[in-house]
Amino acid sequence: MPTIDHLGIAVKSLQQARQFYERLGVQVSKEETVAHEKVKVAMLPMGESRIELLEATSPDSVVAKFIEKRGEGLHHVALHVPDLTAAVKTLKESGARLISEEIKIGAGGHRYVFVHPSSAGGVLVELVEEQGVKQI
Repeated sequence: MPTIDHLGIAVKSLQQARQFYERLGVQVSKEETVAHEKVKVAMLPMGESRIELLEATSPDSVVAKFIEKRGEGLHHVALHVPDLTAAVKTLKESGARLISEEIKIGAGGHRYVFVHPSSAGGVLVELVEEQGVKQI
């Protein structure tokens, strides 16, 4: 059964955004750059899930374009699935639209794919599977 893995929040500055959470006692567990997505991310543990702060590293990144169009804020909801390949197959068979047909490797080495908002009630949904699980 899927669980909430993280909430992705697009921000102009990781440094500034993380200060809010740090004032609440939350510590960044990991910060890294995902070059192919042109973002720098900071993961903040929140109980059994996380908040992922996303800062664009290039003006042509998806996150930069999102902020330019909508401003900072909630970018996506990520669901952890036990078998990403099976989840993608099921969604495709039901006619769901994916942002990319390719399963990619993201922050923390996790495999992921994005489901288009038109197939998920207007919300950009990321499906995430832990690293070291089924490769395709």
